[in-house]
Amino acid sequence: MSTLKALLFDVDGTLADTERDGHRVAFNRAFAEAGLDWEWSEELYGKLLAVTGGKERIRYYLDSFNTGFAPPAELDSFIAGLHQAKTRHYVEMLSSGAIPLRPGVKRLISEAREAGMRLAVATTTTPENVSALLENAMAPDAMDWFEVIAAGDVVPAKKPAPDIYTYAMQRMRLGPKECIAFEDSHNGIRASLDAGLKTIIAVNGYTRDDDFSDAEIVLDHWGEPEYPFSVLSGDAGGASYLDLALVKRLHGG
Repeated sequence: MSTLKALLFDVDGTLADTERDGHRVAFNRAFAEAGLDWEWSEELYGKLLAVTGGKERIRYYLDSFNTGFAPPAELDSFIAGLHQAKTRHYVEMLSSGAIPLRPGVKRLISEAREAGMRLAVATTTTPENVSALLENAMAPDAMDWFEVIAAGDVVPAKKPAPDIYTYAMQRMRLGPKECIAFEDSHNGIRASLDAGLKTIIAVNGYTRDDDFSDAEIVLDHWGEPEYPFSVLSGDAGGASYLDLALVKRLHGG
């Protein structure tokens, strides 16, 4: 078994519970700004999460849930414009501190940094969304903590394709046995597993019932010493929060 050298993090739903009260709200604000009567409810948004990527999600909505909409001639540009507006609204929300990190996230990442672990982000969200979250919810210089920010359209195929994880590892010149992934969704773990990575899951309200049978462990969140996690599947070895020692044990190296 190879020694663990790097931690690879998904962002949305994993580092912060961004989907329901972040991205969904930002999408709705962009739609209203464009004069559209679209409203993505919490229930509908849960269905739309079957598709990763914001532009892809809008197209899926039009193809499967709003088939009566007469698309403009330049549909790609129309969708791209909506997504740009959505990103602007989302970054404004993050800048105001409206979306905090999930329990245990800053503590674990800080511990990993102090131990000399290499860190990377592997996400389908845009680089602007990543920087806004890390700089506002974690630390002003948090982007510098990560050796690679693999985000957005840097690879053509988004999760559940493994490409974003493969890209991050190639940039770091590491193999999957030297890394471990942190995810929150079925599409996420499909991507990480197909990239050869062992994976730690912390579910959110949208993903609690997803299939995580191949995860090393499934938690409700990463936990804090004063706020223990609940283990939904797997063996935490008596631990009550996710620290680097438990991560290394789950990795096996």
